[in-house]
Amino acid sequence: MNGQMDAFLTHVTLISPCSKADAAAIETELLRDYRFGQQQLIEIWGHACAIAIAKAFPLSSLSKKQPTVLVVCGPEQNGSIGLVCARHLRIFEYEPTIFYPKRSPHSLHQDFTVQCEKMDIPFLSYLPTEVQLINDAYNLVIDAILGPETDHTDVREPYAGILVTLKQIKIPIASLDVPSGWDADEASTDGINPDVLISLTAPKKCAASFPGKHFLAGRFLPYDIQKKYELNLPEYPGTDCFIEL
Repeated sequence: MNGQMDAFLTHVTLISPCSKADAAAIETELLRDYRFGQQQLIEIWGHACAIAIAKAFPLSSLSKKQPTVLVVCGPEQNGSIGLVCARHLRIFEYEPTIFYPKRSPHSLHQDFTVQCEKMDIPFLSYLPTEVQLINDAYNLVIDAILGPETDHTDVREPYAGILVTLKQIKIPIASLDVPSGWDADEASTDGINPDVLISLTAPKKCAASFPGKHFLAGRFLPYDIQKKYELNLPEYPGTDCFIEL
């Protein structure tokens, strides 16, 4: 693991991976001290994720079939980021479909749901099986199920069954922030194995062992917070809100 961490740090120009505790503390400071709103943060993250996905899976590469994307959303904040991501992908002329089995009762999350519905993004009442996913010709699955705050040792239904299905499919998967089923602080063999990982704000420690294409999204973090937590984030090119690590 130390060798993987050293390689990770070298590859991303000495970025300091963010622990689960630090990620929570950073978000608290953004909300309390910097007066960011929760909706504002989710919008920033979801928009940046959509742009990173468009970079990793451009429409031109999907030209031989419909640019269909299945977005699987969990009940907490990562799920709402997935909803925002789906909405922006729709604007970018992709064709997202959402599976959101346990909708959050929070009004903010409900607002994001309504925004997707008003843009005629379909919601599924069930997760397609592995065979159905192939036959329905989805080009991509976006994993917005479990966030870094989730206890990966206590994944319950319906999410345990969803992870089993996603571990079996051959369609590319892009995970938002952490792959579902992974502990944010360490790699896990129990979770899914996405092709693309989009870290939010700063890479989590588990990203050190991620072998696929890795993006960092959400170019907004105040310099004082970057310095306080010694994140050593890379310089983003031009006006981009994401960078490939």
